[in-house]
Amino acid sequence: MSVLLDRRTLLRGSFGGAAVAVALPVLDGFLNANGTALAATGKPLPQAFGTWFQALSFTPGRWLPDQVGKDYESGVELKPLDRFKDRINLFSGMKYFHDSRPMEDHRSGWVIGSSGGLPVGSVAPPSIDAIIADHIGQGTRFRSLEVSLSGTRASISRRANSPTYNPSEPSPAALYRRVFGPEFKDPNAATFTPDAMALARRSVLSVVAEDRKAFTARLGAADRARMDEYFTAVRQIENQLEIELAKPAPLEACSKPGRFDETELGNTTELVEPNTKLFGQLLAHALSCDQTRVVNVHLGIHSAIRKTGGALAWHSLTHEEPTDEKLGYQPQVAWFINWANHNFASFLSILESTREGPGNLLDRLALLWITDHGDARIHSVDNVPIITVGSAGGRLKSGYHLSAPGDPSTRVGLTLQQAFGVPVNSWGLLSNATTKTFTEIMA
Repeated sequence: MSVLLDRRTLLRGSFGGAAVAVALPVLDGFLNANGTALAATGKPLPQAFGTWFQALSFTPGRWLPDQVGKDYESGVELKPLDRFKDRINLFSGMKYFHDSRPMEDHRSGWVIGSSGGLPVGSVAPPSIDAIIADHIGQGTRFRSLEVSLSGTRASISRRANSPTYNPSEPSPAALYRRVFGPEFKDPNAATFTPDAMALARRSVLSVVAEDRKAFTARLGAADRARMDEYFTAVRQIENQLEIELAKPAPLEACSKPGRFDETELGNTTELVEPNTKLFGQLLAHALSCDQTRVVNVHLGIHSAIRKTGGALAWHSLTHEEPTDEKLGYQPQVAWFINWANHNFASFLSILESTREGPGNLLDRLALLWITDHGDARIHSVDNVPIITVGSAGGRLKSGYHLSAPGDPSTRVGLTLQQAFGVPVNSWGLLSNATTKTFTEIMA
């Protein structure tokens, strides 16, 4: 049986004169006998929230189930997510209202979907993740973490009345440094010292070794195994980021401002896939160790993602690829949708494999999947698909297909805010404003 421990316990050490502290995942010793609450306070494990933005929607006729309620049959394009069907709520029929405003083809939709409406005058509403982060994330090291899987800084996360969106981190290595303590490395320095606070290769496993040994001696068998599993996972991340210990190549732009060569932003499907897994592992670590309670994942800007050597990017194909007469849809576009949904499933698998007591990280998380259109080919904002994954710590039921034809998409966002305890009875601007939640999924 494990001893009872403080949830805020850190492993500490020092390296190169710098103090190092490593947060721990959820151990049995942090929890009560049932594994449902923190032993020290009696409070349940904190809720966590996230968003996944995937532009260009799905193919009309290939995702919408025929049935509503439970036990629906997934459309073909949602089959990659069937493993998580019991954790998913699928929403259909809703729309983004532009209120006679000019439509920015691949921007207006996700602004409405994430923020409840387009800015009105000087009022720029915060995104839903910022609203929820203000409610659940104020005591964490990071109010939220934003990442981009395709090498850009694009983001849908914005605080109230901010003129800019919170930039996404495109580099898993850079996120690793942030989570463990970042430090800038000058690529043109004559000498190179590996980042003392990045903890790569040596640090997590050796810098805190003495404190780890003493701490582990206090644990029961189950928690000792969990600690071994945790550090093995961190080591795997570090091995994939081994380049961080190599001296960076000199950057010509540092000494010759104004000259920039085109660089690979990681926007090919072959590069996005490993980034999805690395970011998934890092964000799972950050959530499980309570470094943050809100994460935002941006698959990529609408025009960027392509196959290596492909003549057209995903976005261009939605407009230019002809519909196959026999199939009745655009086959290359369908390939990208299937690829993206497999990446989403891969990300969910990492969260689900992060054990916490008798459950896993998805048990206390709710993730909101949003897109920019109902039909990217014609820039439609009707029948926009929306997905939630997870139960928000038992506050949401799941496994439903819910149809609300013509209703504003903000009904989903309002439901989520109330599930996280945000004291709000309405959400949205102008025609997107709503007071209706999906009561059938509120636990």
